Amino acid sequence: MTPVRVLAVASEVYPIVKTGGLADVAGALPIALKAHGVEMRTLMPGYPDVMRLVSNAEEIRSWPDYFGGRGRLLAGSHDGLDLFVLDVPHLYARPGNPYVTTEGVDWPDNGVRFAALSRVAADIGHGLVPAFVPEIVHAHDWQAGLAAAYLHYDDRPRPGTVMTIHNMAYQGKFAPELIGAIGLPWHAFSVNEIEYFGGISFLKAGLQFADRITTVSPTYAQEIQSDEGGMGFGGLLRARANVLSGILNGIDVSVWNPQGDPHIAYRYGAEDLTFRAANKAVLQQQFSLDSSDEAPLLGVISRLSWQKGLDLLLEALPTILAEGMQLALLGSGDRDLQDRYQSAARANPGRIGVVIGYDEILAHLLQAGSDALIVPSRFEPCGLTQLCALRYGAVPIVSRVGGLEDTIVDIGEADASGRDATGFKFAPVTAEALAGTLRKANTAFHDKPTWRKLQRNGLATDVSWRNRAGDYAALYRDLMAARA
Repeated sequence: MTPVRVLAVASEVYPIVKTGGLADVAGALPIALKAHGVEMRTLMPGYPDVMRLVSNAEEIRSWPDYFGGRGRLLAGSHDGLDLFVLDVPHLYARPGNPYVTTEGVDWPDNGVRFAALSRVAADIGHGLVPAFVPEIVHAHDWQAGLAAAYLHYDDRPRPGTVMTIHNMAYQGKFAPELIGAIGLPWHAFSVNEIEYFGGISFLKAGLQFADRITTVSPTYAQEIQSDEGGMGFGGLLRARANVLSGILNGIDVSVWNPQGDPHIAYRYGAEDLTFRAANKAVLQQQFSLDSSDEAPLLGVISRLSWQKGLDLLLEALPTILAEGMQLALLGSGDRDLQDRYQSAARANPGRIGVVIGYDEILAHLLQAGSDALIVPSRFEPCGLTQLCALRYGAVPIVSRVGGLEDTIVDIGEADASGRDATGFKFAPVTAEALAGTLRKANTAFHDKPTWRKLQRNGLATDVSWRNRAGDYAALYRDLMAARA
């Protein structure tokens, strides 16, 4: 097995900094790739939390003026991850969320902040760190999209490049005047390069210039080639379809493991699910729900947004209540949705419980105590919560889109697919279709042998990175062979 050196570039990495699924992937994939002969180091910005955790990192390069202020490149490790950290205080030493102010508004210099990250990624690709010269630079999402562009415009021997799309909705759009400030040639401002509807797009830069493009599920790889699913990039992706592929995400099964999870009330394994009832009782208490083993408890762990279909779930609340079900929701996002869910909880005490925000411990308890986990997304590149649900015996109820379509086998499709049923899927993505599927799930819940079979099938599903990491390793080696 030919060893491969890969530089990953990501704006967030679990367990150091996390706002969404990108961090989970960036944190788990490097470790999973070790078994496939891939040495991956991950470059990330030096946010305050990062700097605290890599306080003993080695300085390997410094600049008196890096995009407007002093900067350093550090090498270190944390929790099994080998890291490069770009320490540029005037760009990254800011509290809270990596992308937005405390008022929830994008930092006005985000273009410069993430151009700086991509620029140093390209320089590492050119040999800035002699001890680690990568054969592949793997950029994640728009924040790293310029890495492939810098390597292209440098016009000298370079490593292969891979661009992974975690969500087409986030495109890194900025004014064209930024081009000069971030050191790109002005001819880049053209429709066949990084120009995008009168501005520039960092995501487009990655899609235009990367040698290979991946996204996080096979179905999403097809959806984004359409005009609707491509969100402005459908034509570009159709033109580059020969280098586009979908590789399903996995989850870290050491973190998401009901047999050893320190965050749940009672641990359990696939051979004995009786302790799920005890976790359900604790979850009901945490969300001020009525104590009942016979009421199906539906869990939601999500951003509250139009994309995630949480407005559709609000419309389905009368069905949930009429069917005698309970709802426990953990999430934050759109202010109107937050207010409406909190109002629903106040109007239905004991039946609907809502916690606004994100709590990692509570997320684990929701997986261990919910009877079903709802993901009603209008589009979903892959989704991770449904994979965690399979791992914990919470039966997924999902829309037929993206990775949800690829990872869940509907109760009515087991024979046709050759795989055992693991949950419920609905289409079209409407409140009516969701309500109908909730009624179907309620009927199945009260048929205990049927429900237990769904749970056991889910628990038997491989949701780890083991095989998925192998797909990335094969992609890297194929790219190296093509460039040889």
